[in-house]
Amino acid sequence: MSRIEKDQDIVLLVDDSPESLGFLTTALEAAGVTVLVARSGEAALNIAQRVAPDVVLMDAVMPGLDGFETCRQLKAMAPLAHVPVIFMTGLTETEHIVHALESGGVDYLSKPINVDELRARIRVHLANARRAQSARIALDAAGRHLVAFGLDGGVLWSTPQANKLLERSNIDASQQAGMTKAFRRWRSDPADAAGSGFDLSVPGSPGLQFSFLGLVGGDEYLFRLAGAQREGQEDELRQHFGLTRRESEVLLWIARGKSNRDIGEILGLSPRTVNKHLEQVYAKLGVENRASAAIKAIQATSEA
Repeated sequence: MSRIEKDQDIVLLVDDSPESLGFLTTALEAAGVTVLVARSGEAALNIAQRVAPDVVLMDAVMPGLDGFETCRQLKAMAPLAHVPVIFMTGLTETEHIVHALESGGVDYLSKPINVDELRARIRVHLANARRAQSARIALDAAGRHLVAFGLDGGVLWSTPQANKLLERSNIDASQQAGMTKAFRRWRSDPADAAGSGFDLSVPGSPGLQFSFLGLVGGDEYLFRLAGAQREGQEDELRQHFGLTRRESEVLLWIARGKSNRDIGEILGLSPRTVNKHLEQVYAKLGVENRASAAIKAIQATSEA
């Protein structure tokens, strides 16, 4: 049997049958993964809290805590929410398959298990989970304020940074409806090219700006979210971080998502001069990159 992914991949195998555990453990270890074994749902939860698996193979029918409820509880644990759960079951009725998927499973295999099929499905789901996790980490680490709207105007997903900005802007249920309406008005305009966008006025807040980045997958409209510009933000940054006037101007445009070239054109500076100001900004803010500087600037101007 060929190897599945990497030597350090961990598979949590949950089954109350000693025969199944022995057979599957041998097959998986031959494929080059580390196997953790649990003979009950309760044991699986205890193991997963101590050692996070990369994928879970879950027997659906077990005494006590069955596989469906075990999967639901695993998915309720934030560190394990992204871990794919593949059900193994002799139950082939549609309602049981639906139950497995509704519990948080990503796939199912009918018993008796075909080892080659098992290996192939594990490999696919490991790769998918790794790509999804890498994307989430990249977005979070970059401090991006991103929001994706669906075709109907509902929010499909948003990054943690965008959620915080929405909270600080007092977006409640009524403003969520306003956000959907604003998006629909924008979408009805044929000039919905990248670089366009719309503003949202929020009572008691400077408001929000949504800058269109592009269409993803044909049905996700991706926007960068920012607080509406208001007078005095440069002064706030200068006083908050002890910056010079020019440094505060550069930082403000960094927070607004502008590149060094854009900032140079806006402020009439050479790229080299912009870089010199950025070096001073990083030192005064105690950060090492533009993403971290932007986050601090947004936080400072939002709190003011």
